[in-house]
Amino acid sequence: MGEQAAFAKMNGLGNEIIVADMRGRSDHIAPAAAIALARDPATKFDQVMAIHDPKTSGTDYYVEIINCDGTRAQACGNGMRCVVQALAAETGRNRFTFETLAGILTAAEHENGLISVDMGKPRFGWQEIPLSEEFADTRRIELQVGPIDAPVLHSPSVASMGNPHAIFWVDRDVWFYELEKFGPLLEHHPIFPERANISIAEVTANDALILRTWERGVGLTRACGSAACAAAVSAARTGRTGRNVTVTVPGGPLEIEWRDDDHVIMTGPAEWEFSGTFDPVTGAWSRDNAAAPAKRGVA
Repeated sequence: MGEQAAFAKMNGLGNEIIVADMRGRSDHIAPAAAIALARDPATKFDQVMAIHDPKTSGTDYYVEIINCDGTRAQACGNGMRCVVQALAAETGRNRFTFETLAGILTAAEHENGLISVDMGKPRFGWQEIPLSEEFADTRRIELQVGPIDAPVLHSPSVASMGNPHAIFWVDRDVWFYELEKFGPLLEHHPIFPERANISIAEVTANDALILRTWERGVGLTRACGSAACAAAVSAARTGRTGRNVTVTVPGGPLEIEWRDDDHVIMTGPAEWEFSGTFDPVTGAWSRDNAAAPAKRGVA
């Protein structure tokens, strides 16, 4: 048994998140603990956002991101919004600088309750994404689903938002496609040595698209913030949209701005559900019976 840590169960547009307070301690959440929490219907999550003491001068916290299968993730935009909301409620601050595996990012909570996260600069080089073979133009790569002469999906755009993404463009309802069947196959396709997030996108206007995502290490998700960013920049990069786009995921809309300085800003909501404590070794947990909806911090 490990020393108990505080957590808040939250969500970002239905992307289920656990924000865990690991500050002031040197241990980390064990993969077995994450898997146990994910199996419990009450604490089922897409990502755990574990807040640790800062590693780098000039940052406020280091955030370790853990998928429901116990693997580490580099980026999670929806999870970062939940972290900001929890920390803002606890500290009274509204701006933070975080470090993750994907690098350093900033985020802010606005007066209207929405939260913006600077997701950094997208990367398009085949080695940066990464891909296992060279493609000079990653706006469209050779990859398809279905028969060679009549593929169901083909020629995705690929990009990295700190984690690898492939976006298949379609002209019909994104719900028509059986993402639950080919998502796991494409996630583990040899072209993606670090696996990939697989999305289907339909452009509905110069400033709007609809997106579904099979998230690496998670599965079908109601929202994936980094996928929304990857789809938005890829849509602009291929001439399908402008640089300011509303991306509607199953959980709702996200506003994505690809600024002239190349940074991608994602804006959307976060929602607090309940809080408790858990064992970072085993995943055993208990709910805070006295927790009130007005208390939305992590600790």
